[in-house]
Amino acid sequence: MSKTIIYILLFIMANSYGQELNLPVFTQYLADNNFVVSPTYAGIGDNLKIRANGLTQWVGIKDAPDNQSVYADFRIASRTGIGMSFYNDKNGNTIQTGAKFSFAHHLILDYYSKQYLSFGISYNINNFRIDVNNFQNYNENSGVPIPSDITDDRRTTNNNFDVGVLYRNKGFFASFNANNILEKKVDDDIRVSEPNMLLNYQIYSGYTFRGPKKSGLEFEPSIYYQMFSSDRRSSTDVNFKFRKYNRYEDYYWAGISYRYLNDQFLKPLNIGPMAGFKKNIFYFGYAYQITMNELSGFNSGTHVITIGLEFLQGISNCPCTQSPVHD
Repeated sequence: MSKTIIYILLFIMANSYGQELNLPVFTQYLADNNFVVSPTYAGIGDNLKIRANGLTQWVGIKDAPDNQSVYADFRIASRTGIGMSFYNDKNGNTIQTGAKFSFAHHLILDYYSKQYLSFGISYNINNFRIDVNNFQNYNENSGVPIPSDITDDRRTTNNNFDVGVLYRNKGFFASFNANNILEKKVDDDIRVSEPNMLLNYQIYSGYTFRGPKKSGLEFEPSIYYQMFSSDRRSSTDVNFKFRKYNRYEDYYWAGISYRYLNDQFLKPLNIGPMAGFKKNIFYFGYAYQITMNELSGFNSGTHVITIGLEFLQGISNCPCTQSPVHD
């Protein structure tokens, strides 16, 4: 990349006020942590819930994406919850770090039929940095690399917001979210095919079926849909998982996820199994995704590990934030 192009890119980033972040959601939300997908889930449950994720994408490819994140949410009143998340993402010479701070409020639509409605909002702050340590120039005559005259890390900090709504009816759930609702300010005189819309929409829906009474079994098919406003590209996850509880509310679970672009249903991007367990306050989950596109011959897949804690139990006075009772 020439120095001129690099300077143009840096100038564009320095003059943007919408968040640059569009980190992909993999299967972290299936590790019993729906808060990954939507702020509306903050405070639903009887515990302070913490999840730490480590994701290594496309193992075997140099400088492939690598991500670490921590999510926590808890209830602060019978119908109100707050949450926060922190992340670090490295992809080649680009590094993003940031945080989200979320607020959710939950309402009862009908007490007897267990219909609930939740609203959520997140404030996001993102730091985007270009690591110039690996930049090199080349001698035009010999082709020998020489130190680059570009020094100091280039960085910019951006802010944005996510909003969402969640509807629950017994075992059914459906959330709709609009992420990065602020536009990015771009100078049209120097912009080269640079989108100014970071807005993307997400729908997450599914149903939790109970097994035979006293069996402790649950089955949960779900879908996760995401569409970007800038170019209308979209993808869908089709998921299935089950849980097996014991009388102490400990459980183990397993599942599978199938992701595809919505114009290529029979050509999946990736597919993979996942499994985990919860014992007392400790949670562990592992997911593996097999790459199914042209990159499959160059990597051994994507690995996601989740470690969690659930403590400070306190049952809410409102059923709209209580954990379900398992047979």
